[in-house]
Amino acid sequence: MKIWSSEHVFGHPWDTVIKAAMRKYPNPMNPCVVGVDVLHRSLDNQGRLHSHRLLSTEWGLPSIVKAILGTSRTLTYIKEHSVVDPVEKKMELCSTNITLTNLVSVDERLVYTPHPENPEKTVLTQEAIITVKGISLSSYLESLMANTISSNARKGRDALEWVISKLNTELEELKSTRENMKSAMAAASTENWSQKLPRRLLVGYLNE
Repeated sequence: MKIWSSEHVFGHPWDTVIKAAMRKYPNPMNPCVVGVDVLHRSLDNQGRLHSHRLLSTEWGLPSIVKAILGTSRTLTYIKEHSVVDPVEKKMELCSTNITLTNLVSVDERLVYTPHPENPEKTVLTQEAIITVKGISLSSYLESLMANTISSNARKGRDALEWVISKLNTELEELKSTRENMKSAMAAASTENWSQKLPRRLLVGYLNE
């Protein structure tokens, strides 16, 4: 068994990071995730959002790992359960593979919380437990897979930054569209009023 862990600080508020995390896929940094299906989503009596998803992924194992494991299969299904608590400002996500379980299991846990000293930042803690089963060189393979997970984690953080930038761009475009619509409506209203104004003045004059 191999345990890998990491901590990262995002320079964005918790709410912003969580919105991005919920819209993380698809993204160009993680092309290995080829499909995401929401199986169930619900709110509990404490107002926490529970989501169960099925991820279709290309694990991208090194050739030597696939050779030792004795499999050429790369498409793997992962079940994921996340809980978002808007009151406590905490998101916890747990995932595990449901294919190739006779050979290897990877259990991951991610927790997003506000930075204890700066509410404009968010702390992400990650942990993965890798277990290779029933073959020799298991420790070696677990270390190789831990390196792959570390690389994918960096890509995942880059992906969140990409999504946040995309969301900010969409928000600015929406604001610009609304302002343009307001300006167009105001201009149209002014034009209609100016066209009707002479007639109103004339009617008022005749009624005097």
